[in-house]
Amino acid sequence: MTTYAIRDADLLAKLEEARGKFLFDTTVRNLEHQQAERDADAVKAAARATHLATLTRDSRRRAIVREVIESEGPSPDLLRFLPTPLAICGLPYRRLAAGTPYFERKQGRMAVTVSPGYLRSPDGGLVAQPIPWGPKARLIMAHLSTEALKNRSPIVETANSLSAFMLDMGFEVRGGANGSIQPFKEQMRALAACRMEFSAWDGKKSSQIDVKPMERVELWFGDHPDQQSLWPTTIAFSERFFAELQKHALPIDVRALRAFSNSARKLDLLFWISYRITRLNERLVLDWKPLKEQFGEGFARDRDFRAQLADDLASIHEIFPKLPIKLTDRGLEMEAAEASVLAIPRRIRG
Repeated sequence: MTTYAIRDADLLAKLEEARGKFLFDTTVRNLEHQQAERDADAVKAAARATHLATLTRDSRRRAIVREVIESEGPSPDLLRFLPTPLAICGLPYRRLAAGTPYFERKQGRMAVTVSPGYLRSPDGGLVAQPIPWGPKARLIMAHLSTEALKNRSPIVETANSLSAFMLDMGFEVRGGANGSIQPFKEQMRALAACRMEFSAWDGKKSSQIDVKPMERVELWFGDHPDQQSLWPTTIAFSERFFAELQKHALPIDVRALRAFSNSARKLDLLFWISYRITRLNERLVLDWKPLKEQFGEGFARDRDFRAQLADDLASIHEIFPKLPIKLTDRGLEMEAAEASVLAIPRRIRG
């Protein structure tokens, strides 16, 4: 009996169905070609799995995200949006000491100053909130901003969207006092209570806008004993904040947000690059001193900061390899580029 280079059950079934019929030999060649393609794909898949197994968890996540982006390409449906001032200057990376009156981050001749606030609990008491910090605060602000823009309304219902948002970012959803939901609630409360000042200066004059991003907040206490924490069920962006968001929101690919969802510094670097690179008219060279002012929180030694920034930039390059950015002895060098190098559709631009 003649044997053929066909092994898969569905292809063997087609072989038997074609046996004795017209153009049987042609059918055999086609089926053998399909089997060969499947075998080649299986070899590639095995090699890919072996390679991914050698990577760290975060590197493996970035490698998978890069493959997905290269396969699927940019799409408006995959965009999330961030207020541009926060993309330029950003929030603190870590929790600040209790009683810290404000946090300030400068970038060139611009600055964002964030002050903590209070929330009124359902039992009538005032509850002091910290200054928002870390990756979760950034992800939440992107989520709320995107929801507001999508619905064309400054009012966002948060009660039913938190779990879906967390899953979208790759987080497991677990309730309870020590569950994964609580840190997100903490940052939501901090954002709801804080005030922000956006300022700029040129040596001769200065200007500033003082705004409470969320001017209306509705809160509740969960009924279950392990859910007795304040939870904003509805927030309303202030008119000024929402108007600026509509005019100047920065688009970010959600797949990149997922890849860096555990690192505030990497998220800030991604936001900053996204803002600067598509607005350049010529090559930019930024010295190490302003780079450290922007991204060096927590580093006393320049050498340690430079090593960390190199690692962070390499991580972003793993997902967006066409970014024309590099670090040198002088600092950071960046060339102008289309938004497509960041998986942003060309017709969408913040």
